[in-house]
Amino acid sequence: MKKIAVIGAGITGVTTCYALLNRGFDVTVFDRHRYPAMATSFANGGQLSASNAEVWTQTSTVIKGLKWMLRKDAPLLVNPRPDWHKVSWMAEFIGNIPNYKNNTIETARLAVAAREHLQEWASREQINFDYEQRGILHIYSTKKEYEHATRVNDLLLKGGLQRDAVDASEMKQIEPSLTGDFYGGYFTPSDSTGDIHKYTRGLADACVRMGATFCCDTQVEEVSHTGRSVRVQSINVEPGAAANTNEHEFDGVVVCAGIGSRGIAAQLGDRVNVYPVKGYSITVPLDDSVSQEAAPWVSILDDEAKIVTSRLGDDRFRIAGTAEFNGVNRDIRDDRIQPLIEWCRRYFPAVDTEHVISWAGLRPMMPNMMPRIGSGKQSGVFYNTGHGHLGWTLSPITAEMIAEVIGQSLPAETQVLSGFKKAS
Repeated sequence: MKKIAVIGAGITGVTTCYALLNRGFDVTVFDRHRYPAMATSFANGGQLSASNAEVWTQTSTVIKGLKWMLRKDAPLLVNPRPDWHKVSWMAEFIGNIPNYKNNTIETARLAVAAREHLQEWASREQINFDYEQRGILHIYSTKKEYEHATRVNDLLLKGGLQRDAVDASEMKQIEPSLTGDFYGGYFTPSDSTGDIHKYTRGLADACVRMGATFCCDTQVEEVSHTGRSVRVQSINVEPGAAANTNEHEFDGVVVCAGIGSRGIAAQLGDRVNVYPVKGYSITVPLDDSVSQEAAPWVSILDDEAKIVTSRLGDDRFRIAGTAEFNGVNRDIRDDRIQPLIEWCRRYFPAVDTEHVISWAGLRPMMPNMMPRIGSGKQSGVFYNTGHGHLGWTLSPITAEMIAEVIGQSLPAETQVLSGFKKAS
């Protein structure tokens, strides 16, 4: 049985592990945290949103970034301090503007394809993750925003996604708790929401039952190619444990390490130019009946403010968004959290926001806004990373894609039919 290392136990690493196990591989997952899904996969917006497939590589994004550079509460905030990685990444980002339409169409296609895998795996493994299939409502306050969304809709349709135009009165019918004045909106009934942390932990438990090994509290220090195999050197970072270096050899490795993927790729002679784009969220406890009635069940996406919502069961309301280009900085800034609270008060004023829980995570984003899926320069080296703001949405299909590539490159001793191992 071929041995594969997966570096990273976020949503991308765990779905990759599961897809590989279903193809008969022996999988070991490494992660520096005590549990899976403790970094960017911990408290994101919760949307499984093919309707949010539009990539950001547009001239308008660059203009907004420049205009908002000195506004601390801006939806898109760029730290003006010069940094070579940031400057070079942004140069590549601008260079990908001509690919905006094709990449948006392809992202929509991938997002639609991912749905069946996520739902099938959750059903098969009986994962409870506060899943809601109530659709996503995009809201627009101005004619200009709405007209841009209409143009985007043509691209999403080419990617296989049906999204319906709705007027202000229809928006209130779809989500009665929504207040405010709107020009119009778009509703995607086929989109859904859920708790990414619960899903990832549940799928990781399923992987362990299937025979995977999870090396948590383990920092990967070096990944190298021996010519015949891949060597992973790691250190146990559990508090109080001896910091001994351990070495493991594998037939292959899949780098799913989020923003750490760039450094690991460099060790293996590859360039994977992910940049950490920080996003924030608040989880609003719905501790009283008034708040529970006032919080929406239909997921909302405010394109202009770059804010999304998810209802996570009866007693939690997640609000997330913004994009901050500030390097590897995990600080939770009050001036970035307050706009999320104010947004909640504006559109859902009866929800009690006294005890919100704040969080920030670093999205691994490629300059073309497309995930890096495929082989490296050396045999047995593979990548499934750089999903940006759509890691939760895309991870099931990209896991299947990379597992298929690995299955062709390093055939296992077993094959899989309909998701179950069969002897070849």
